[in-house]
Amino acid sequence: MSVFEFAVKFFQDSGVAIYFSIAIMAIGLAIAIERFIFLSRARAENRKLWAKVLPMLQNGKFKDVLNVASGSDAAIGKIVANGLERMQSPARREDIDNAMEEGMMEIVPRLEKRTHYIATLANVITLVGLLGTIIGLIKGFTAVAAVNPAEKAELLSASISIAMNNTAFALSVAIPFLLIHAFLQARTSEIVDGLEAAKISFLNVVQRVRADAAPTGTR
Repeated sequence: MSVFEFAVKFFQDSGVAIYFSIAIMAIGLAIAIERFIFLSRARAENRKLWAKVLPMLQNGKFKDVLNVASGSDAAIGKIVANGLERMQSPARREDIDNAMEEGMMEIVPRLEKRTHYIATLANVITLVGLLGTIIGLIKGFTAVAAVNPAEKAELLSASISIAMNNTAFALSVAIPFLLIHAFLQARTSEIVDGLEAAKISFLNVVQRVRADAAPTGTR
């Protein structure tokens, strides 16, 4: 029996509940793929933009940095732009930090968006698999009670097949979903930590540049 034939027979022997599990799996995979692409792109864009603006910040080219950051879709661009806009008026380090923190509060929910659904779907598909198992067992014992002894073994075997197939499929989907959820959460935390580090670096660089420029009266 080929893998395809085995898969077809598996689903044919699994009853109606398996189709709900397949639908949940499809939704979870779509969310996981979309989140992975989004987070990978956000990570790459943040690194690229920060590598571009950091030398400009160190040279005190704040207006150029503001233009670049404002025109970028990268998350770090929003944070840097908020900090530089706050610097247009006299501001302490704490004021600039607060302005950048506002940008963080807008960005973090976008990074975490929909990721928690994957863990929820893992739990739901496990329960759906359990429901399919119970339905299969109920169907089996009900059918066995109403047929002659010669058919009991065959009907009971078919019902147990439905029950076990639903459980096996649900667990084979739920376990990877939980691992994917943990991976995406770790990737999100990595990006957030990178933004926090960039924010602190920005504040330190700006403070140093302003301190160096103050005695000469150039800034």
